Amino acid sequence: MRHLNTQALLGCLRRLGVASRAELAKSMGMSQPTAGKIVDDLLSLGVLEEVGGEESSGRETGKTENAGGRLGRPGRMVRLDQSRPRFIGIQLGVVRTQLAALTVGGVDEDRWTLQIPTPDSLEAWIRSLRAAARKLPQGDFWGVVVSVPGIVDESIGHILFSPNIHWSEAPELLQMIQDVWGVPALLVQEERALALGHLSAQPEARDFLLVDFGYGVGGAVVVDGRLYANPLPISGELGHTPVKGNSRVCGCGAVGCVETLISRRGLLESFGAHHPKGEITWTALAQAIEKDGIAPWLGEALNAAGNVIAGALNVLGLRKVVLTGSLGELPPAVLDHLSASILSGAMWARFGEMDCQEAPRRRTAGLVGMAIDRLVIPMTAREGS
Repeated sequence: MRHLNTQALLGCLRRLGVASRAELAKSMGMSQPTAGKIVDDLLSLGVLEEVGGEESSGRETGKTENAGGRLGRPGRMVRLDQSRPRFIGIQLGVVRTQLAALTVGGVDEDRWTLQIPTPDSLEAWIRSLRAAARKLPQGDFWGVVVSVPGIVDESIGHILFSPNIHWSEAPELLQMIQDVWGVPALLVQEERALALGHLSAQPEARDFLLVDFGYGVGGAVVVDGRLYANPLPISGELGHTPVKGNSRVCGCGAVGCVETLISRRGLLESFGAHHPKGEITWTALAQAIEKDGIAPWLGEALNAAGNVIAGALNVLGLRKVVLTGSLGELPPAVLDHLSASILSGAMWARFGEMDCQEAPRRRTAGLVGMAIDRLVIPMTAREGS
């Protein structure tokens, strides 16, 4: 019961940002003594910190109403600790790896401290991590949380398949990361981290499909304010849906996957095929779209992605899709076209409202959220036993 109460209180505080013990107790339907004891224990562990301020219900008068309706002295406000770095956050990307020291409170927007090129072997990557570790702020870290692409069994910390970074499939990856900092490490599938981050920034968005575009295309599902619990260690592999007539070979070994058309690499390949004498860069692609609008080849790629996403929404029974990643770097006409394609294929659009929303990547917030669930809450349970 203590474990569940602690989990509920931390979740409530992530939504509220700052609150008093009385506000937390009232919000959760918990007794004030129980909420107060949990808060005190979390303060002593350094999970929470006290901040200046009063309870929201009586700030003008200097008095406040507690959970039982009595007037009294203003309650002390608490929040998730934002003063001391407790985790190392890492994004393993195809081209670069990014690192930052993260607090329990985290931040909504990604703020990476270091960026290093992603090498082509596990051994070289670990050497780069060791060098980076010496440049990061030092602290009493509780764990390392790593965003990784591919099919990931998070329960055992193993990347089963990574189409674009095959060396990361090595079973010893997790242990080697732990050895760099000497603390526990977690692997988090990257789209799941992004979905958790979006949920942290917009807790009212309790049901959505997040789709991220980059060097691959993937998704993650949030239902009733929680990540969908997949029966298999596979999460939203939308990018590996085949498209009829597409003959491109994908990094997964299949032919015709939609991500070979709509990923960053796929879009540049198509752009180059239709502009053989021009500069083939992401900037040149954006300029061409700005000048000439959505070319037929781009419209076909966007429609293919829209059909795949609409099919997922129809199966899941969701009305909201959150779009993140590289497509947002292109002129607005691109996401406008994709959104229209999604809505044309989403069955619920014929009966009610659908919502296609562009959002920034909030990977570090998602990594902190996973660290709270997998590292902090078990730690508080041990301390309280």
